Order: sequence, then C-alpha cells, then structure tokens
Amino acid sequence: MRLLIVEDEKRLALSLAKGLTAEGYAVDVVHDGLEGLHMAGEGSYDLVILDIMLPGMNGYRVCGALRSAGHDVPILMLTAKDGEYDEAEGLDTGADDYLTKPFSYVVLVARVKALLRRRGSSGGGSPVHVLGDLKVDTAARRVHLGADEIALTTKEFAVLEQLVVRAGEVVSKAEILEHVWDFAYDGDPNIVEVYISTLRRKLGAALIRTVRGAGYRLEAR
Repeated sequence: MRLLIVEDEKRLALSLAKGLTAEGYAVDVVHDGLEGLHMAGEGSYDLVILDIMLPGMNGYRVCGALRSAGHDVPILMLTAKDGEYDEAEGLDTGADDYLTKPFSYVVLVARVKALLRRRGSSGGGSPVHVLGDLKVDTAARRVHLGADEIALTTKEFAVLEQLVVRAGEVVSKAEILEHVWDFAYDGDPNIVEVYISTLRRKLGAALIRTVRGAGYRLEAR
C-alpha cells in the first residue's frame, strides 16, 4: 500500500512517515498544498493524509480539487484543535475521515487501516487471497501455505502483497519498487530480486515466475 502525507509541520510529517513505513506502507511526504495536489493527482496512492493549514493551497481546496477531478482515493484530514475549522466542512469537501491534533499515533494507524479496509470492501475485494495452497490475508497480514503459517518480514509481506492482489498478471520490478519503497528510493533496484529470492525460499520456487524483461507473476502450484 502506498500513502501520501501532505503536512507542513515537517517533524510531524517525518515522524508519521517513519512510523507508517515501519507498519509496512510505502510513504511519500510533501509539505505544500499545491505539490500535494499534483502528487495525489498523478500518483497511484491508496490513501492520502492531508493537513488543512497548508502553504500554497489549503487542505479543503486540495480535497475538493481531487474529488472534482474524479479521484476517489481515501482522504484522512488533519487539523489543529483551534475551532477555526470543523469536521463537517472537511467532510463536505469529500474527505473520508477527520482527525484533530494532537492525536494518538495508534489512533491514526487504526483510522488508516479502517479506511483501507473500507476501500477494499467497497471495491468488492476480499482481504483474503487464495491461490492453490497459498492463503494471504492482507488485513491481518498473515500468510499460510497449506496448514502452515509462514513468517514474513514487513517488506517481504509487502512485496508478496503486490503479487497476490494481481495474481496471474505480470508485475514489473518498477511497480514493486514504487509501491513497497517510495518515489524517492535511489538505492539498488535489484533489491526487489533479493526479496523475490527470499519469498521463493519460504513459499516455494515454483510459486513466483520470472517473466524476462517484464517482471514477476504469481502462479498456483
């Protein structure tokens, strides 16, 4: 899952990004409303965390512009508790949820997960994906191979998730990098191959096929 944080309080934004990355999400951060609108409009994000008081364009206008352009990405709005802005106005612009500062990080993570689950349900998708002996629960973040539960690291699970939600399709290395790491990642792109190798070792080599020059495809054993 790929998240965008639009927040001008840099310490808060980076703290949230660090925590959400540890939860297994790929997180991009911008500190300006106009840049946030551009990123959210152009990027393939699963959720946007959007502050209201932003330079360039406030969060209400960013949210309204995204909805007017037909973007249905879930939006969680953040605001300071000063009475200047209210929840009704935020939700009227098309936001999906609202959180008042200061807030508990645990509460924010719970809201993020709830919005992502809600989006999956509204799209008719199940969080449990079954492919032959493999069962992946993306909500509980658990993997079973036959009767055995397989322990995966956060990044291993995130890579597998990109493959399992598109089982039978070819997923490129670039797509995996974009969704599991982030747009600013400038390390070795072969890191994807390292994780694919680890997944093959844990789940069976035949499960993940390499399509030369194109990417990887998850297939039933």
